[in-house]
Amino acid sequence: MKKIILSIMATGAMLTSSAQSQIMTPDLLWSLGRVSMEDVSEDGNLVLYGVTRYNLEENSSERDLYIYNVESDEPRLVIDLPGSEGAAVFFDETHIGYAKDGQYWITEVGGTPEKLTNLPEGSGNFKPMKMKDGSWKLLFSVREKVFETSEDKYPALKQADFRIIDDLMYRHWDHWSDEYVNHPAFGSLDLSGEKMIESEGTDYTHLMKGSQFECPIPPFSGSESFTMSTDGKYIAYSTKEAVGKDFAVSTNSVIRLYNVETGETMNVPGQMGYDTHPQFSPNNKYLAFTSMAHDGYESDENRLAIYDIAKNFTSILGEADDLQVEYINDFQWVEDDELVVNVPTMATQQLAEIELGRIKKDERISYEMEFLTSGDYNYNGFHAMDDLVFAERQDMNHATEIFILEEDEEVRQLTHVNDGIYNLTDLSRIEKRMVETSDGKEMLTWVIYPPDFDETKKYPTLLYCQGGPQSPVSQFYSYRWNFQVMAAQGYIVVAPNRRGVQGFGSEWNEQISGDWGGQAMRDYLAAIDDVAKEPYVDTENLGAVGASYGGYSVYMLAGIHEGRFSAFISHCGLFNMESWYGSTEELFFANWDLGGPYWQSPQPLSYTQYNPAKFVQNWDTPILVIHGGKDFRVPENQGMEAFNAAQLQGVESRFLYFPNEGHWVLNPQNGMVWHSEFFRWLGENLKD
Repeated sequence: MKKIILSIMATGAMLTSSAQSQIMTPDLLWSLGRVSMEDVSEDGNLVLYGVTRYNLEENSSERDLYIYNVESDEPRLVIDLPGSEGAAVFFDETHIGYAKDGQYWITEVGGTPEKLTNLPEGSGNFKPMKMKDGSWKLLFSVREKVFETSEDKYPALKQADFRIIDDLMYRHWDHWSDEYVNHPAFGSLDLSGEKMIESEGTDYTHLMKGSQFECPIPPFSGSESFTMSTDGKYIAYSTKEAVGKDFAVSTNSVIRLYNVETGETMNVPGQMGYDTHPQFSPNNKYLAFTSMAHDGYESDENRLAIYDIAKNFTSILGEADDLQVEYINDFQWVEDDELVVNVPTMATQQLAEIELGRIKKDERISYEMEFLTSGDYNYNGFHAMDDLVFAERQDMNHATEIFILEEDEEVRQLTHVNDGIYNLTDLSRIEKRMVETSDGKEMLTWVIYPPDFDETKKYPTLLYCQGGPQSPVSQFYSYRWNFQVMAAQGYIVVAPNRRGVQGFGSEWNEQISGDWGGQAMRDYLAAIDDVAKEPYVDTENLGAVGASYGGYSVYMLAGIHEGRFSAFISHCGLFNMESWYGSTEELFFANWDLGGPYWQSPQPLSYTQYNPAKFVQNWDTPILVIHGGKDFRVPENQGMEAFNAAQLQGVESRFLYFPNEGHWVLNPQNGMVWHSEFFRWLGENLKD
């Protein structure tokens, strides 16, 4: 096959003395500080950020707040309290606000914290916002009981343990649905601390009161779901006006505009899919939000929509076939006609500046776009100012740190939280390879080599199967599926951006819908076959690993690999598509990606030709099955069915079960067990 190979050497300081060097291990991975940016002072000289650290012995985590002084190039610890602090802002250069324990606080740097709120239990998603007149508003969510519980029906039977369920969405992601929903609320902050926000109707206004609809939309939405115009006139929020079965089969969320003075709520015209992340322009004339066109398709093109408030119309950025702006991960207004956006491109995430053309009714918005960043990096959260952009950046060899993009287009690292570890760690070489697929297209594939790679030796090699299935294999730094840790244990890792992932155009992305086990599997095999031609690949010791759709891919490959692989690991993978459809919760995803329910006529290929359970009779290779008991997206029965099938057919197999984990393993000690068993299985089958 034709191939183009571009090598990228690992960046960062590496000590040459073997006496001082080390490799990345799971223990070291858990010892890294996890950095996330909170706010930037108005003069651009101070950066407020959090660092989360884990204590394996205590099986706990703690997040502290720091201020980085750009001018003096110095960090300073400012909040060091038990637990975690978030939603932090600069009220001014000497006072910061932050959320902790369901309340909002203020402290002078180096001083004693004071509470600004006394809100009911369950309040959260805090978002302090500065108004043009210098005052501060606080947006947040409150919990309201709107559904009757089973216990309400039988109040005398207090020891009974049961649920009565009459509709869908009775559980979601990792929790059972209850009688409460989240609603947005807002009040005025008194920074002196003399008057707390505590009484509904007096100190704060509860939007959507009595409604069964939610904002933020569960399970992952947060404070980005609502915002306030800086003149204090409007609050915009995103909600999905559906409950039960209707919620389960639809992604059609809407943006609502609440008039603070009149209490009236207006509809913002959007599209039929997710409408989220509202933000007002600096002059409060426009409201921008991200918008998807199709109901039920959660991985649809995520376009930027702009609503003219006075004229009551919404226009979409870019023509329908414009690939540059088809996926907007995040955005921020800089001027009334200028935004900075985060977009996926060629297995990276970059920042770009967009200058808007005229915004007209019934016309697409023209624009000029200039990329602000480049290179094989993922730029994630950012804070844009007139001539500065502060951004989180990571790559496959480095966890997130904060960088500054200056006016001269230089990119400079500010925080160095993990230098003490990385400066002593031998890092992997990352190679970008273009592999020809079975249908003649080119597929970007990352190859990650062991730190001490010697091309005269042979190495066991892993095919990494990505989840999603629409998530790209970008320059992410995962604390579970960490390529640096895998490579450091002596494995070459092959990570293809197979059919279905974003960042390579909508055609590449959309091909996978209804074709999970088709071209994507051929793409995987093309990638491993291409790399396996190299003399340093031990073709007798190839493995395939993956989670979620990646776990599905492992189950699928186990039945069709024709002897290529010697070991498999599937984490929370989909095994039997009929039973999965009948037990998952977000059915809009299943309907779109599988082509409909299994009782549909004609039956979609997802339940026959692309159902791993239909090929289980071909399994002949050792397989490790991992699953969490609180995974309601891919319920535990999927892992149990796969393990049972392997055991009953005499296939060497092991089941690693975490009863209190969901789709992701989040508990630190469970994470260590996960890594230990992951590498024990690979070692037993690819090295021993």
